[in-house]
Amino acid sequence: MASSSSKNHVLPVSDPPPARDEERERLLKLDDKLFVGSTMTRRGAYAAVSYMTCAVLLVMFNKAALSSYKFPSANVITLLQMICSCSFLYAMRKRKIINFTVGESSFGSDNTKLLVPLRTLVHTLPLSLAYLLYMLATMESVRGVNVPMYTTLRRTTIVFTMVAEWILAGQKYSSSIIGSVGLIILGAFVAGARDLSFDFHGYFVVFLSNITTAIYLATIARIGKSSGLNSFGLMWCNGIICGPILLFWTYVTGDIATALDFQYLFSPGFMVILLFSCILAFFLNYCIFLNTTLNSAVTQTICGNLKDFFTIGLGWIIFGGLPFDILNVVGQFLGFLGSGLYAYYKLMGK
Repeated sequence: MASSSSKNHVLPVSDPPPARDEERERLLKLDDKLFVGSTMTRRGAYAAVSYMTCAVLLVMFNKAALSSYKFPSANVITLLQMICSCSFLYAMRKRKIINFTVGESSFGSDNTKLLVPLRTLVHTLPLSLAYLLYMLATMESVRGVNVPMYTTLRRTTIVFTMVAEWILAGQKYSSSIIGSVGLIILGAFVAGARDLSFDFHGYFVVFLSNITTAIYLATIARIGKSSGLNSFGLMWCNGIICGPILLFWTYVTGDIATALDFQYLFSPGFMVILLFSCILAFFLNYCIFLNTTLNSAVTQTICGNLKDFFTIGLGWIIFGGLPFDILNVVGQFLGFLGSGLYAYYKLMGK
């Protein structure tokens, strides 16, 4: 009875504990499928839906902080998100709510001050650096482009992700998957063909963000699974490696001083937006790890495309910035159609 109640307090991680009976494990995996013939498990579906929800809300709060309030330093927001993430993880690990290692009991002792072995930290260093570039580029990319075009341009991440997975992991894709991705890319070009608010710097930063996202997701798929860490452990390593680097960088560049002089810094509205941005960033990073390890980096990217429907709608209503244009509507439709086809092919195992 006690062991049953303790399990209810442990949050889900990216990898289930190994079963002793291989036949039982095989049957459990079959029962865990969404339906017969599907390649996606229920846990994978929950991870995908959770990611999309967090991603939509985080874009809205980041956009509000950087564009509506005109907060001058995206790097400081990223630093605050890292600090909050590490604080949450440390508190939950110390209270035995979570663990950092696959197969580790959450009631085990903490044998290192860093909560993970130094060798593991070194092993995850490429992943942490990829995470830092991803966070910085993604945060800055929200500033210079209106929300509908931001989501449209972000869809091209799928191409970079597929190339990165092919180079790093030798991943190959069926003609059905490639066709659905091609439809997504076509939609992105059609939608952006007559963007009246075109800004070269803004577009460049978004594409840079796409490249860093692809590298980050592919690195998760390759290094994350071989590190012996679960989703929380990977997030912890990212935070304690990247946090000091980013703190030093924001201090040297004067971003911290600029942020402290921000006129709305202690405004209740801005502080609420900043708080929700940090909380959502924590849950989003967890969902990214969970979705990428349970499904794949490409599935993670496609989930980013599917949630665009809600991001574009809310962004158009709240922030505006993109006049109605029939080409944009057609492009958005093609993108959503391609994302839907990919989801269908993934579920059906094609």
